[in-house]
Amino acid sequence: MPKVVVYTTRVCPFCVYAKSLLERKGVAYQELNIEEDRGLMREMLERSKRRTVPQIFIGDYHVGGYDDLAELDAAGELDRLLGLPAVEEDRDIT
Repeated sequence: MPKVVVYTTRVCPFCVYAKSLLERKGVAYQELNIEEDRGLMREMLERSKRRTVPQIFIGDYHVGGYDDLAELDAAGELDRLLGLPAVEEDRDIT
């Protein structure tokens, strides 16, 4: 499974949503609070070219923010990016 990094702040509700989505999938992630270390804010800006949080990376792939993460999940692409096994839908065959 690729390394997942989430740049956050303490007061960001979308950071909470993103972390919750990852936790529901059983995905470990590294949380980097940009309020606690200004160097992390510069790092996030350099990596993402964005000033908003959360900024989420799966390996070297820049997902973006929570909305982007949720869209990937809804499209069925998030599990693939995370290296999770595909979930087969139950089909009632009668």
